[in-house]
Amino acid sequence: MTTDRIWSYAPDSGYVEGQDLTGFTVVASDGTIGHVDRQAAPHGMGHLVVDTGVWVFGRSVLVPVGVVTGVDTQGRRITLACTGSEVKAAPRFGTDSETRDREYLATVGAYYLRLATTA
Repeated sequence: MTTDRIWSYAPDSGYVEGQDLTGFTVVASDGTIGHVDRQAAPHGMGHLVVDTGVWVFGRSVLVPVGVVTGVDTQGRRITLACTGSEVKAAPRFGTDSETRDREYLATVGAYYLRLATTA
């Protein structure tokens, strides 16, 4: 997987361009981790901000859309190619300004890209 692919949905993910995923349940390979709070693609770096509820002490996590393996529109469910522990160990997401910070996004992308290349 190339760096730019981590920021784009895989062609076979089921994602339809322009689709609003807000509120969809997010499921890692080992269980549910939360729901999509919002989605964005600044600088062409598509990602989801996932509200984890109490799972990660009430914080949100930023997940590049390249790790999305499936979008189930009927079930309002998104599946990821990583575990909940891997999402939890990702670079910490603190503020909305980080969703527009190229350096932060590059760090997050590099983390998930390493997961994809070692899988």
